[in-house]
Amino acid sequence: MTQAQTDIAANTAHIVSVDAMGGDKGPATVVAGLSMFLASQPLARAILHGPRAELAPMLARRKISDRVEIWDTSEVVKMTDKPSHVLRNGKKTSMWSAVEAVRDGSAAVAVSCGNTGGLMAISMLRLRKAEGVNRPAIACLWPSRNPAGFNVMLDAGADIRADQDDLLTYALMGASYARNGLDIERPRIGLLNVGTEEHKGRAELKVAHELIGQAADKGGYDYIGFVEGGDLPSTRVDVIVTDGFTGNVALKTGEGTANLISGLLRESLMKTPFSMLGALLARGSLNRLRKRIDPRRVNGGVFLGLNQTVIKSHGGADATGMAAALNLAYRLAQSGFSDKLAARVASAAALAQDTIQTGSNSKTDG
Repeated sequence: MTQAQTDIAANTAHIVSVDAMGGDKGPATVVAGLSMFLASQPLARAILHGPRAELAPMLARRKISDRVEIWDTSEVVKMTDKPSHVLRNGKKTSMWSAVEAVRDGSAAVAVSCGNTGGLMAISMLRLRKAEGVNRPAIACLWPSRNPAGFNVMLDAGADIRADQDDLLTYALMGASYARNGLDIERPRIGLLNVGTEEHKGRAELKVAHELIGQAADKGGYDYIGFVEGGDLPSTRVDVIVTDGFTGNVALKTGEGTANLISGLLRESLMKTPFSMLGALLARGSLNRLRKRIDPRRVNGGVFLGLNQTVIKSHGGADATGMAAALNLAYRLAQSGFSDKLAARVASAAALAQDTIQTGSNSKTDG
């Protein structure tokens, strides 16, 4: 890489490409989250994608126009649009434009809170899958008692299907993400199942159980075997591997449960004068608990298995959640995560294919 290319890459690392449209709460919430993010990151810049006439006054009110460039787009990917429709008709949308800015090197990472299927389809078309990856996955952070404060779970909804080969690749990519994103030198991998006994689960889970175990030494991780839903926030594991259907249900259930607990706790503490006094005395501890279980704090799923980085924010994210997704994107961009992971994913995919081939040959010889 020449010095000029290095300088361009360094500058680009400060730029986040943001889809302003498509979220449940509209562009005003995205801009509010962007303002919070920029206030916390003085060197950061953004490219905002959407209708200029609508976005420019919002940026002016937030006094961030000098740090945000608007790429004017006239159309929006709707939540109801199918991926095939998005690929055929989405070139003028804010989502397509946001991904395109990463593809052409104008920004280091793209963030969108729009249609997950559409975002994945556009990302796969424009950024391409990493060599050897069949199905990319969304990796999310799950609050836990581990030293890092989080566990990694994938897939969180990129694809509802996943066979044994995909699950092995997810394990290898998840280990790479934990190693780079959470600084866990040798991550512990668990495969989500209905029980920890080896005879339980679907046929592809049993095969994946063998493949992931066989690849552990070369993959640089420890495989602890099957885990259950109760292990998602535990200290037993660092990375939980599952298919996108199960992972997305688990993620939404966890978010709903966290919101329920927060609401019930607030109601209980405000019920009587004595409980209100107790709440006042315990305000510091309660605030720490609230932050610890707040699902907005870990908003943002990383698309793994692509050649560049895309972050999927929750469609219903508020300004705080949007800011969290942007901060995650910025941290990954600053660390050179995309280049590191691309290299690791390529080697991981090759390892996956070697492991799969070895397993097939063993069965044939037997």
